[in-house]
Amino acid sequence: MRLTLRVWRQRNADTDGAMSTYEVDGISPDMSFLEMLDVLNERLILEGEDPVAFDHDCREGICGACSLVINGDAHGPERTTTCQLHMRSFHDGDTIDIEPWRAAAFPVIKDLVVDRSAFDRIIQAGGYVTAPTGAAPEAHATPVPKPDADFAFEHAECIGCGACVAACPNGAAMLFTSAKVNHLNVLPQGAPERETRVLDMVAQMDAEGFGGCTLAGECATACPKGIPLFSITGMNKEWLRATRKAGKR
Repeated sequence: MRLTLRVWRQRNADTDGAMSTYEVDGISPDMSFLEMLDVLNERLILEGEDPVAFDHDCREGICGACSLVINGDAHGPERTTTCQLHMRSFHDGDTIDIEPWRAAAFPVIKDLVVDRSAFDRIIQAGGYVTAPTGAAPEAHATPVPKPDADFAFEHAECIGCGACVAACPNGAAMLFTSAKVNHLNVLPQGAPERETRVLDMVAQMDAEGFGGCTLAGECATACPKGIPLFSITGMNKEWLRATRKAGKR
């Protein structure tokens, strides 16, 4: 395959960026999208040019590090992570636009790499339990109803990639935050912090400068792990419950 790549190049957060055009040839349809970028970078290095900076780690679709907007879609045309997107999703002769996540709370570090530490601070605000755990407990020591266990597991699948923010027209982080809140709030181990967790995490989310949620639904559509949109309404109910309880104290 021969492809034309239009890649966002930006030296750092303090400089303006622009799209640069590159031609790549000999791309196998079985390559992953990141392997295709590796081919481009090997050529750039041999030519004495600065390689394109992009995030990656496990390349197995589980770490959430890879973060690219491809032809206007977070992670590209398939509902998967960028590292699991293969070049057979494109055609010989295609022009592909590659950009970083676009959100005020995700400033560009270099080229396609953005700073997603805002997510870390949201987790630090309440994404933990204080119940002592010690060694791994017996599986049946703490009974959890199956619907609750399934609900928690569904939300625990969030890998924090940020596609929800990149896809949202408002740059909101509600799907990410709600996944982390709902995952812990439904479990007995998370009960002691149930109210403070949702209040603190939502407050931190707002402080990070993410946009407001209008339930456009693009976040759930872009999520590679299928976190459902009703996760947001569930967190809103938790937040109202905690707010009312705090107001009665």
